[in-house]
Amino acid sequence: MKGKWWFSFSFLLIIAAVSIMSLVPTVNPIDEESSYPFKSKINLGLDLQGGLYMVLGIDFNKVYRDETRSMGTKLLFVLEDNGMKGEVDSVDTTTPEDPRVTITVTQGDLELAKEKLREYNSNVMRLTGEDGNRLTYGLVNVYKNQISEQAVTKSIEVIRNRIDEFGVTEPEIISLGENRIVVQLPGVKDIERAKELIGKTAKLEFKLVNDEVSAPTMTEWINRAEAEGIVYKKGERYSEYLEKLNTFLKEDLPKGFVLAFQKTTNAKGDILEQVPFVVEEVSKLTGEELQDASTQIDPQKNEPYVSMNFKAQGAKMFETITGNNVGKRLAVILDGNVYTAPNINQRIAGGRAQITLGFGTFNQLLDQARDISLVLRAGALPVELDFEEQRVVGASLGADSIDKAKVASVIGAILVLLFIIIYYRVSGFLALITLTLNVVFVLACLVAFEATLTLPGIAGIALTIGMAVDANIIIYERIREEIHREGIHFKAVEGGFNSAFWTIIDANITTALAGLMLLNFGTGPIRGFAVTLLIGIVATVYTSYFVSKILFELYLNKSKDGKISI
Repeated sequence: MKGKWWFSFSFLLIIAAVSIMSLVPTVNPIDEESSYPFKSKINLGLDLQGGLYMVLGIDFNKVYRDETRSMGTKLLFVLEDNGMKGEVDSVDTTTPEDPRVTITVTQGDLELAKEKLREYNSNVMRLTGEDGNRLTYGLVNVYKNQISEQAVTKSIEVIRNRIDEFGVTEPEIISLGENRIVVQLPGVKDIERAKELIGKTAKLEFKLVNDEVSAPTMTEWINRAEAEGIVYKKGERYSEYLEKLNTFLKEDLPKGFVLAFQKTTNAKGDILEQVPFVVEEVSKLTGEELQDASTQIDPQKNEPYVSMNFKAQGAKMFETITGNNVGKRLAVILDGNVYTAPNINQRIAGGRAQITLGFGTFNQLLDQARDISLVLRAGALPVELDFEEQRVVGASLGADSIDKAKVASVIGAILVLLFIIIYYRVSGFLALITLTLNVVFVLACLVAFEATLTLPGIAGIALTIGMAVDANIIIYERIREEIHREGIHFKAVEGGFNSAFWTIIDANITTALAGLMLLNFGTGPIRGFAVTLLIGIVATVYTSYFVSKILFELYLNKSKDGKISI
């Protein structure tokens, strides 16, 4: 045997050994503390192990509205830093795609205020109107486009962070078009909790409470709204209900204030009690300034609560708010729900605050505190996500797919085996070896690339085997032709491989181009099929041509009469 053959054979043995070793954890899971060099295994997709498939929609008009309100608060801090005072007069959402915020400044400071605000936000806000000492600003179009792009990107990042903490392996989170996100969570068992964590906006706000409005007055407002059909319906977004209610009560509410509720719910999500609060429309401080959130236990009450630490700027803002409003109440609002509204007894420095929870058992409150801490720590969603589509794939369906795939694979393998051995005799056994190695290499690559095996992926492997058989047939028929023409088996094998090479390459390159298009433009299962197909093409070319050539050279060398059975 030539040195070149020994090199090729040694390389084949090495990659075959490594591939088989990498597949061991898939067949027999390896303990994480084990010294075994390979611990990764083939991850099964949503269609094979069950789980959750969701399509989430984004309403950018709400994003623009929230950003406009947030910018209104920031404008006030700019005025304060320059020795001026102002207040947010109103937020106009008459044109949903272009909301406006109006701030009122002292008449004598009007020109200076316009100048300082222009310096601060010329790339973000534009002055759209001026009425006396009232300035109206709207978002710049370029900034709105940036907000839209960042909303999708950040939403995907936040959802991924939450899912990572939730413990889901191999999730798939991708954008679909300009305003939708597709989330696939293989293996998820607690569907409702997963949906709650993903959809929770975690919008944290600190707003001052207006205690001048009495409880009977608020009750009268709510009753009047209910008489007009404005009631919360289960399944409706609570934020949408609040928006309708506050729009209806706009003339009754004090200027710059809205109605919010501290609500108590049962395990099914039904609202048991609602305690109304009149709070500022624009928050003094938001979760954007949050540094960390964790679950703590109150040693005196033995109750869980959420502890929060602010960033440096947030800590300064919190200290200023509490210092300027001693004696008032500050509501801590998460996703529109007032969790607590303690009285401010003194200036609070250090940037620490906490969320106390409602009623329930210790374990219920602990789970609630952990979930709130998780979503605050993982980041607040910049938008409200609408669950436009949801499909729950049962594990039994995935198991059924695997079982059927196994049966189909065994039947197909037996038929191919019988055909090759009967038709090509001893050479058929060589083809069987190359086919086996082909499948092993494809599965090993899936482990190496940490790819997820899906049902379309299994179809890709089946297609790979078919292409490999086709390549073997091309080579074997060319060898047969050369034997009939030359009569010398050694030259026939060499000529058969040489003449079949470009035919095999051409066929696989054409298929690879189609696979690349599917990988580039496809989503979900289509990409899974494309990945498996492309890996299979590389494995097919290597095993069908190069490995087959190595085995045929070995076969000829061991043959006593220099002939092969084909």
